[in-house]
Amino acid sequence: MLALYILLTFMIIGAVVAVQVKDVLSSVIALGAVGLGLCLVFLILKAPDVAITQLVVEILSLIILIRATLKRDLPHVPSGGWWIPTAAGIGFAAILLLVAVRCFPDLPVFGEPKLRVAQHYLNSGLEETGATNLVASVILDYRAFDTLGEVTVLFAVVVAVLVIARPVGRKKLDQVEEEFDE
Repeated sequence: MLALYILLTFMIIGAVVAVQVKDVLSSVIALGAVGLGLCLVFLILKAPDVAITQLVVEILSLIILIRATLKRDLPHVPSGGWWIPTAAGIGFAAILLLVAVRCFPDLPVFGEPKLRVAQHYLNSGLEETGATNLVASVILDYRAFDTLGEVTVLFAVVVAVLVIARPVGRKKLDQVEEEFDE
């Protein structure tokens, strides 16, 4: 439970940073940190499928948003400062490789089911749900809250992309009236 509180605090701090920073690129990166924290919260709450959906959507939206803001908000890097991003990239790749080497041996053998829930769905899905389509019954009856969580994640990302990528500012009331007059 302490890990959940730490992650929620991290997400709140990231959201405040995303709102308070001056440049758009830093705001997008802070928003990505909030999404990563949300992914970890889903893992702690035992919803790995929602966490995977959050992570995939977060990575794709970050790539799109960073690409969209890179030309407009690129900070100036003095000459000779190329080694800092390179070292950070190599360090990140080394940490990722270390985590992968430690985690891959714990994965089950391919084709060997880790959970026995699927057999229960196949054996008693028709009687418990009344649906002849077992895939739909799993998505809408057994895993309805996870499906709702995944849809909520997708909706939140679409709203965030629309808010960040919208045209700069809104038109003033007199500008709107001038357009109607023309």
